[in-house]
Amino acid sequence: MNKQMTAAEVVAQLRDGMTIGIGGWGPRRKPMAIVREILRSDLKDLTIVAYGGPDVGMLCAAGKVRKLVYAFVSLDAIPLEPYFRKAREAGQIAVSELDEGMLQWGLRAAAMRLPFLPTRVGLATDIMTHNPDIKTIRSPYADGELLAAMPAIALDAALLHVDLGDRLGNTQIGGPDPFFDDLFARAAQRCYVSCDRLVERVEDDDAFQPKANFFERYLVSGVVHAPGGAHPTSCAPHYGWDLDHLKKYVASAAEDGGWARYVGEFVAGTEEHYLRRVGGMERVAQLPLPIF
Repeated sequence: MNKQMTAAEVVAQLRDGMTIGIGGWGPRRKPMAIVREILRSDLKDLTIVAYGGPDVGMLCAAGKVRKLVYAFVSLDAIPLEPYFRKAREAGQIAVSELDEGMLQWGLRAAAMRLPFLPTRVGLATDIMTHNPDIKTIRSPYADGELLAAMPAIALDAALLHVDLGDRLGNTQIGGPDPFFDDLFARAAQRCYVSCDRLVERVEDDDAFQPKANFFERYLVSGVVHAPGGAHPTSCAPHYGWDLDHLKKYVASAAEDGGWARYVGEFVAGTEEHYLRRVGGMERVAQLPLPIF
């Protein structure tokens, strides 16, 4: 019943060539502690499925990505993730570029164990041109409408970050938007979750709200206690994104040897080393939440 793991133990469960979904949204609530552990590993040839942020850019910079299935890769305040851009422009990765709703629809189909779901989204656009594997289907009813058949996006593993979890696999997302993390969890063969706070039982914690538990514990294969584990992305309500750090990260993409220096300063070593380098949890906890 005890599903607690370390980030290294989670990564040890992953294999080359896997299709891995990463929850969160751009620079918001990304499982960066687990992503950094992947960067420290020998994993390669991954297919990454994400509403991408620095998670995607860093994995591209490290040469871990074979194919990317995505709706966007953005740092929000910085519109285009720089290391993703470099990999995309250089043709270093295969891509499936989708509308945000189509990506969600593909995850939902996999979560429902369906081969596809019909949609009008994408019709008469270059999404269909550049994704020839997406077929069309005609409604069997009197309307006879032609629809896109968005194929299921089945995942070997999903990686998520939440603010509160317990050793049984119960989780809570306390921020204002759970994004599509529940679909990532349901679309995956295995789901691994990192959390800022780990307790014995979430229902016994003063902060627990049943409505903030968006997916059942049976879906969770492992729970990683990772204070500040979403940094430099945000984890509402506890801390915002670290724009100063993200600016430094973005600047490294324009420098000769910038990625190697970033890895040497922030990724090499342990997660405790990383937190010290970014100012410790005291500083992380004071990062203001972004306002939209």
